Amino acid sequence: MSRTTSSIKIVYSQTSARKKPQPIEMKLECTLEELLTGCIKKVTITRDVLSEAGVIQEDETLKISVEPGWRKGTKIMFEGKGDEKPGYLPADIVFVIEEKRHPLFKRRGDDLETTVDIPLVQALTGCTLSVPLLGGDKMALSFEEIIYPGYKKAISGQGMPCTKDPSRRGELRITFFVEFPLQLSEERRLEIRSILNKCDSS
Repeated sequence: MSRTTSSIKIVYSQTSARKKPQPIEMKLECTLEELLTGCIKKVTITRDVLSEAGVIQEDETLKISVEPGWRKGTKIMFEGKGDEKPGYLPADIVFVIEEKRHPLFKRRGDDLETTVDIPLVQALTGCTLSVPLLGGDKMALSFEEIIYPGYKKAISGQGMPCTKDPSRRGELRITFFVEFPLQLSEERRLEIRSILNKCDSS
């Protein structure tokens, strides 16, 4: 059947016209790691197919090439892969990207967010910390400044690939939570009070 993209309205007779149902949407779950590097996802669907013997069911495997940086809501369409029915064109199948929850990272556009716990002593005296990166690697970060509760640091180039230019990546934004001791003896309290009273709070 030929198609036209002109603005002329074409009216088909009721005997020859075949309607096309609305697209069928299906979720395609991807991990942040898969959306970081890209991957191939294979989905097997079962569809009704018209044959001389009537309606039969066939399995078909659809291959989806997930590109680096794709976001939640990205849609991939397979034309005419829905069920075949008499008098109807098969519907299109549309897969919609869903991001699986990650135990360490949360995505914000092209940026990633994570939290890191740091003991109070290291927060006050400076330290070198090992920070996890998406994909399993780690990065050493050194601090000389005091790290206070809610302290934030952004690392360029360690976020998600940018959709328009996958060679560029967003930021990894880290929020630090300072671990305070649960118990202190009275002697330790007095020592800490004495030290802090001598500090310049400006």
